[in-house]
Amino acid sequence: METTTSNSLVIVNDQTKESTKLDFVAIKSAAMTLRAINHKLRQQIVKLLDGNKRMNVTDIYVKLRLEQSVASQHLAILRRANIVITDRDGKFIHYKLNYEKLNDVSKFVADLVKK
Repeated sequence: METTTSNSLVIVNDQTKESTKLDFVAIKSAAMTLRAINHKLRQQIVKLLDGNKRMNVTDIYVKLRLEQSVASQHLAILRRANIVITDRDGKFIHYKLNYEKLNDVSKFVADLVKK
């Protein structure tokens, strides 16, 4: 048996009568975040930001020995997935990790695989 709304689906197991709610918005958000993190270079950027707390694109591409455009492209992907947060200081944009988002996705994945 299924109950559906525009953004979720509730599935009821006929045998156990347990219900499971699938929140499509949360699933899409988690998938986007996981897809963004599932790249070796972006993982290096995340580790670098975790160790340095706040960096601009110049610091990042120099440390990782990348082209500026490559670093900017990967930072844009991380920004769209809300993994990094930006703040402007004059003409510089600084990047830092969004630990709240990373914790939420980590919990989501843990809940997903524990069953």
